Amino acid sequence: MACQSVQSIAAIMDEQALLGLNPNADARYRQRAMAYFEQLKESQDAWEVCADALAKGIYNDDHVKFFLFQVLEHQIKYRHDALSGPQQQLIRETLMKWLQGQLMNSQPEKPFIRNKAAQVFALTFVAEYLTLWPKFFFDVLSLVGLSPNGVDVYLRTLMAIDAEVVDRDTLHSTEARNLIYNQSTFQDTRRNTLIKDTMREQCIPNLVESWFQILQAYQQSQPEITCQCLEVVGSYVSWIDLNLIANDRFVNLLLSQMSVAELREEACDCLFEIVNKGMDPVDKTKLVESLCQVLQSAGFFRVEQEEDVDFLAKFSRLVNGMGQSLVLSWTKLVKAGDVKAADDTLRALEGKVPLLLQLLVHADDDISANIVAFCYDYLHVLKQLPQLTDQQKANIEAIMLAIMKKLTYDDEYNFDNEGEDEAMFVEYRKQLKMLLDRLAQVSPDLLLEAVRRVFNNTMQTWQTASFMEVEVAVRLVYMLGEALPASHGAHFTGDATKASVLQEMMRTLVSCGVSGYQHTSVSLEFFETVVRYEKFFLVEPHHIPLVLMAFLDQRGLRHGSPKVRSRVAYLFSRFVKTLHKHMNAFIEDILRQIQDLLALAPPENGFPALLTSDDQLFMFETAGILIVHGDSPAERKQALMRSLLAPLMSAFGLLLDKLSRETEAERQAALGDCLSHAVGFASRTSKAFSNKQTVKHCGCTQVYRDCLQAFLPALGCPVQRGPLRSAVRSFLHRMIICLEEEVLPFVPAASEHMLKDCEAKDLQEFIPLISQITAKFKVQVSPFLQQVFMPLVVAIFEILGRPAEDNDQTAALEKQMLRRSYFTFIQTIASSGMNEVMANQGAENIEKVLFTIIQGAVDFPDPIAQKTCFIVLSRLVELWGGEGGMVGFPDFIYKHIVPACFLAPLKPTFDLTDAQTILTLSECALTLKMIYNKRGPEFIQFLQQDYLPSLQVAPEITQELCQVLQQPDVRVFKNYIKAFFQRAKL
Repeated sequence: MACQSVQSIAAIMDEQALLGLNPNADARYRQRAMAYFEQLKESQDAWEVCADALAKGIYNDDHVKFFLFQVLEHQIKYRHDALSGPQQQLIRETLMKWLQGQLMNSQPEKPFIRNKAAQVFALTFVAEYLTLWPKFFFDVLSLVGLSPNGVDVYLRTLMAIDAEVVDRDTLHSTEARNLIYNQSTFQDTRRNTLIKDTMREQCIPNLVESWFQILQAYQQSQPEITCQCLEVVGSYVSWIDLNLIANDRFVNLLLSQMSVAELREEACDCLFEIVNKGMDPVDKTKLVESLCQVLQSAGFFRVEQEEDVDFLAKFSRLVNGMGQSLVLSWTKLVKAGDVKAADDTLRALEGKVPLLLQLLVHADDDISANIVAFCYDYLHVLKQLPQLTDQQKANIEAIMLAIMKKLTYDDEYNFDNEGEDEAMFVEYRKQLKMLLDRLAQVSPDLLLEAVRRVFNNTMQTWQTASFMEVEVAVRLVYMLGEALPASHGAHFTGDATKASVLQEMMRTLVSCGVSGYQHTSVSLEFFETVVRYEKFFLVEPHHIPLVLMAFLDQRGLRHGSPKVRSRVAYLFSRFVKTLHKHMNAFIEDILRQIQDLLALAPPENGFPALLTSDDQLFMFETAGILIVHGDSPAERKQALMRSLLAPLMSAFGLLLDKLSRETEAERQAALGDCLSHAVGFASRTSKAFSNKQTVKHCGCTQVYRDCLQAFLPALGCPVQRGPLRSAVRSFLHRMIICLEEEVLPFVPAASEHMLKDCEAKDLQEFIPLISQITAKFKVQVSPFLQQVFMPLVVAIFEILGRPAEDNDQTAALEKQMLRRSYFTFIQTIASSGMNEVMANQGAENIEKVLFTIIQGAVDFPDPIAQKTCFIVLSRLVELWGGEGGMVGFPDFIYKHIVPACFLAPLKPTFDLTDAQTILTLSECALTLKMIYNKRGPEFIQFLQQDYLPSLQVAPEITQELCQVLQQPDVRVFKNYIKAFFQRAKL
């Protein structure tokens, strides 16, 4: 079989295919290489050529070497059990010969080849260690000795083995990737457990000794290999005997490496894994304490003297791990009732707090962030104690001051162009907020007093303080809102102490002038805090004018920063919504001051607007609220609303005229956007109305009718149809709610435009509008609906009938959504008691519509649409299926509706394990029940004598179904029908 010379191997290997392995090869060669790979994978013995080439080191090309390992990997991973004994032996010999070759090479292989080789070693180990190769580690260690190249592959192999047999994130089979749990994963888990048990018994002490020798031999000369070895120790320590590692000899070696610049971070990580190992709580406390003593003696607790921030970040993680381990031990001991051991652990925990504080307050946020979890858990421990000592109270205060200090922005934060560093600080701030919230649970009074002290001191000197100090002082007041929760934001009632302190701080905030501080962060924080505590102004409304001025001038809506203006537009709307009752005296003044901010910005203007169109939506809503909820008489409200909306109507007409004459696509899009915004703004003002303050009550009916008159011509515009129709349609939705029957005269013309030259999406969005009109006005719109019904149905099925590409998912989804909308529309008509709309369409048209519903119930595998169809059928049976119903409908029931109720669930696509499909089946059962209610014994006779026998249903099953159908409890029939179809599908 295997070739005996370089020439014969070269003759057997497809050299042309190997050229395709180069990343720069052309597509033809790459395709040939892929085909060759598949050929070698599937062949019984062709892979042996690759094994021989690897063992003899024939190829120098790195991509070919990687390819050879891939072929070998496939055999071990997927065909190992099918290989003969000699073939399995060949794999072992190949790997050992390749490894031997590494020892003689002056230069190691590229890392990606070493990693792939390690992976193949690991897969062979997993497959053969328990049976064919029990001396795997002995053979490898005997061969590599302390050769750097060999040790490197040995360590990489150990990491690969850990990933295969220990790492819970690794899924080891194709089946396991597809299923959460199955026989294959069970066998893998059992095998892995057996491998670990065998390794513990036979070789782990030898492996640990090899690690010690490697760490000792290479810590000066080969830092990369030493770091690899430390990583191996950290990975294996979780499942081997800890005493092999946690002993004086090993720990002293690790500590010595924590003083070596290239090794200290990896040594720190290794100690973290040791500390993290699950063990008895008393033993864990002893381990952590002994480690801490050694670290402290070696000077590692003197954080302020350490300049290497990368190492300190790792050290902070280690301390965090030690702290969390002590918290877990204390929790277990308290639960077990071991008071003495719990007290000892608590003392050990308290002893780490000074170090925690040094790391928490460190200038580097990564170092600080790494200790937050320990700090959080420590506060949770204090929360559970019945009484706090003076020292514990001092610790809480120190943590609080550290949080306040760390919340502060630094000079380098870029507010104008926030990038990755800024995003990381925002995330870090969220962690600090969690600490502050936990602190509030432990000692709310202490937190409140500390915030008051910081806030008052800063506000006294805000003019000369840095923006960082001012921002964080206001921020702390803001954060109290969540840290000290109150029902529905009622911070100023209930607890008198809290209410008076917060009230005092809010009074200072709005009156001290800090709203004028010239920095975006302070401006934003001021308005955020004012709106968070908006209920303060219900208690002290005399401060509202001061805050309104801040909102309206250069501090807020006219601020130099677009970011501030945008956020303030939203916050102003919230402020007005809550406090409009206290603003009656200022309404017209406010409207005058924001008039220019409400102007529609035409695209040819050239000047950047102060607010974006999204921001203006909030402003129009705010203006609407002020007008609608003010104390003015209806005539004045109407005048104010007209002055608000008339500029929009006027501009709309001019812009629409321009759009119809514009030929350039980019300008058309800009004009279309502007017109859509105008409609959107008018629509947004209508949100101010309520059940008490209706459009009619406020005298604004004619204003909105005029808006409709102005906007509806846009439906006939041949360009920018999509955006314009969408905007006008949304406005009509709002007007149906607000204008009620006053909107009806506009509906026919609007519908005519929207049904003209429409696409699937247009119709899909138009149907909800018609459904809304139908549900709201019912009989009032019956004549209109009778007129529009068939043109709408024809338009829908014309679009549904259009051919589309088989793989056009977008078109298929649009059709599915349109079909659903259509059935929902029919359901709305049927359930609104407007059966005359369909009944008056003529026999031929009625039949067409009914068949579309039958088709929807049976033929389309869409359980949502099917469910709707069965609801419609049930309703039509209720309306027309009894005495005096529609002529010929009982015949339709027996010929089409009853078969639909059986044929739909029998379809292969009707999945009885799917929750949505079960809901459809439930409606199907209700339809059958409704037929029985309307037709009685006649229906039972039809099932028994005609229909069910035609389906070859056994007589006893037919009898059973008919008996259950006649029972009054519909739930029994629903359960029976599910079981009936489950049996039928077996």
